[in-house]
Amino acid sequence: MRALVVRQWTKFENLHIEDDWPSPVVEPGSVKIRTQAAGMNFGLSLRVEGKYQIKPPLPHVPGIEVAGYVSEVGEGVTRFRKGDRVTSFVTTGAYAEECTAFSHRTFHVPDAIPFHQSIAFTSSYMTSYIALVWPQWIHLQADETILIHGAAGGVGTIAIDLAKILGATVIATCGSEEKMRVCERHGADHVVNYRTEDFRERVLAITEHEGVNAVYDPVGGSVFMQSLRCMAPEGRIIPIGFAGGTIPQIPANILLVKNLKVLALNAGYYNGQFGNDPKRHKDMGPHFEPQWRNGVDQLFRWAKEGRVKPEISHVFPFDRCKEAMATVLSREAIGRVAVVFDEEAKRLGF
Repeated sequence: MRALVVRQWTKFENLHIEDDWPSPVVEPGSVKIRTQAAGMNFGLSLRVEGKYQIKPPLPHVPGIEVAGYVSEVGEGVTRFRKGDRVTSFVTTGAYAEECTAFSHRTFHVPDAIPFHQSIAFTSSYMTSYIALVWPQWIHLQADETILIHGAAGGVGTIAIDLAKILGATVIATCGSEEKMRVCERHGADHVVNYRTEDFRERVLAITEHEGVNAVYDPVGGSVFMQSLRCMAPEGRIIPIGFAGGTIPQIPANILLVKNLKVLALNAGYYNGQFGNDPKRHKDMGPHFEPQWRNGVDQLFRWAKEGRVKPEISHVFPFDRCKEAMATVLSREAIGRVAVVFDEEAKRLGF
């Protein structure tokens, strides 16, 4: 089968599609998927360079978000049948014509949701869902105000959708007029262009100097530091990544003065992302499967109702996956970028 292969740690642009990569073997508790779509994101660039906390053995096929048709069912799997439309979170393997996935990380895709949209639901969407909805994290309430950074990105647009479903007031930050319109379309109450305005001053003005109750931060660096200074007492801030390139050093004195809570979230812990390395992490995917499955199913229900609006700004065929990554790295993308295969590629005109 055709597959994108990582033979050494390198930049994504140096990878090549190979024509004779072996088809994966279905193991007990797994399914084989005939790939129709795969997700492209910034984290994948770090993975293929060997800069991510997970380093699968070389060589391997990259990609963590896959959607398609079940083509084979492994021993012990009763939830899925051949031909089912599914999406899954995998540790490796999405950028190939076939991929295997654990059944506890795999979810039925409603007929109304195209494959190229479904890739977002098991990772970026669930990251925002856990961050805002699960009680041990932000647990956003209807009378609260939340500041969402990177709000036109893959996790940002869904964070706006969820915050509005929960009844909160949303202040969104982004870096262009076009992205501001996207945030407004998703329901943000206030939108700040961080390239032309000081978001800290705007937040304090909007909240009449009370500050926000919660901050959702996929950016890090100085954005995190300035966010601390426009939070209300007993506020919660949740870093989920460092797209800005700098990991902030948290000043404990500011936390102490305001009684602030820092709630760092690595959603991969809950879906078994680290299960391939038992020396470092126990596979917690099966343990949290009911919560995770309930979350994905709820997101799909909201999407069918039009309350969650999948934002896929760019779609590329498999042969142009390097262009897809270049689009992500250039920050041209709004929402998510998807790569499509087979029937989904033909359906979209590729």
